Amino acid sequence: MSKSLLLILTRNPELGKCKTRLAATVGDSAALEIYKFLLNHTVSLTKGLSVGKWVFYSEEIWKDDIWDNHIYQKKIQVGKNLGERMLNAFKEGFQAGFDQVIIIGSDMYHLTQKDLEEAFHQLKNHDYVVGPAEDGGYYLLGMRQLNEKLFQNKTWGTETVLASTLHDLDGANIALLDERNDVDYYEDIKDIGVFQPFLKHIKT
Repeated sequence: MSKSLLLILTRNPELGKCKTRLAATVGDSAALEIYKFLLNHTVSLTKGLSVGKWVFYSEEIWKDDIWDNHIYQKKIQVGKNLGERMLNAFKEGFQAGFDQVIIIGSDMYHLTQKDLEEAFHQLKNHDYVVGPAEDGGYYLLGMRQLNEKLFQNKTWGTETVLASTLHDLDGANIALLDERNDVDYYEDIKDIGVFQPFLKHIKT
C-alpha cells in the first residue's frame, strides 16, 4: 500500500450552498454548475494518482456520485472552521499509518495531476510542501508529520493565511510550489474560455 495520502475537501454540490462568493455575481444556479465542473476536473486530475485518496464531504457522504467508491474513500469533515476540519483530516491520515499527507480543495482549475505528483515528490526531501494561491492563501499543504500549529490562530479565507502559515514554518525544510489561482470570485474566471458557457447571462 502507498504510504502517501491525498485529502480532498469538497462541498456537497447543492444549490445555494457552494461558491457563495462567486454566486453573488453569477447567481446560485451558475455557481452550482461551475462548482460541478470544478469537481469533475478535480476527479480527472486525482483519480490516476498512485496514492491513497480520501474525499471529505462538507454535509453528508454521497454513495453514488462522481467520486468512484473503488478509488476514493469517503468521509465527512469534522470541525467548526476550516482549520479544525483540515487538522482533523490530517490527524486521521497520520493515525491510519500514512507518512506523507497532502490536502487540496476542489476548486482549482489550474491544478494538474503533474502538480500533485511533484508535490508528493517534494515531500520525499522536505518536511512540508506548500502551494501558494494568488489570493494570499494556499491551494495545497503537505507534511510528513502532524503540525497542529499550522491550523491555529489563522483568519481563514483571508489574504493573511499563507504568510501566517509560512511564519509558523520559519526555519523548517519547506518546498514551495508554483503559485496558482483558485476559483472564488467572478474575476477569477471571467477571462478563462472554458468558463464562458456558464457566464453567458452575465452583463458586464
